[in-house]
Amino acid sequence: MTASIIHTRDGALARLTFNRPASLNAMGFEMGPRWRDLAHEITADPSVGAVLLDAAGPAFCAGGDVVEMAASGSSGADITAMAHVIHDGIRTFVESGIPIVAAVQGAVAGGGLGLMLTADYIVAGDRARFVSKYANIGLTPDLGVSTLLPAAIGQTRALRMLLDDLTIDAATALEWGLVTEVADDPAARAEQIARLWLDGATAAFGQAKRLVRAGARRRFADNLDDEARTIGASFDTPDAAARVAAFAAASAKTTHDRGHA
Repeated sequence: MTASIIHTRDGALARLTFNRPASLNAMGFEMGPRWRDLAHEITADPSVGAVLLDAAGPAFCAGGDVVEMAASGSSGADITAMAHVIHDGIRTFVESGIPIVAAVQGAVAGGGLGLMLTADYIVAGDRARFVSKYANIGLTPDLGVSTLLPAAIGQTRALRMLLDDLTIDAATALEWGLVTEVADDPAARAEQIARLWLDGATAAFGQAKRLVRAGARRRFADNLDDEARTIGASFDTPDAAARVAAFAAASAKTTHDRGHA
């Protein structure tokens, strides 16, 4: 049986590929637990320095698999239980200290918006399209959409997407802040971003991401305390020690050269 999410490793880079192209990568009952389990596996592995999230086929993710829901005879309680499973994976990735980049093509609909916004840096293809569609079928936002979408684009625009049958294109998504950049080849550009993190101080990138994500839901004083602890812990790492020393040496040389100019 082909995996609904393919997990591969290339050194410190973990890649997750949604792999239900015939269903536009809609999140089904088997895919949900796999998403959660991979989130726990990857974030618990200290050798992972970055995550790249992408998808097979013409679309990134059409949200929850409504066709499967209807055919399975599921109850509301079943849907709630599955949402909790998928939410566990989203929360695990969002709260982790690992930077995540997503390569997005084609349609991103419903809960696919929340899965996409699990990433900290989103590269969209120029033909990507973004839409809610929850209310059209009598359902309400899930997969973090009610929190992550307004955090990305603001409450007014989030409500417009949720309350109006509005589809936005890649250029509008970039203007609104839903995606980070638009590229002709989002897969190649997303991998370039991940390699930049891995070639740099990847742990510092990850902690910066964690601080920003956590800061949106805490008291300012708690954020300041976390920042103080985190920069102190970072300063004591061998990677930071080497980089700080190199920066200080370069700055001293620049000052010296200017003094003798």
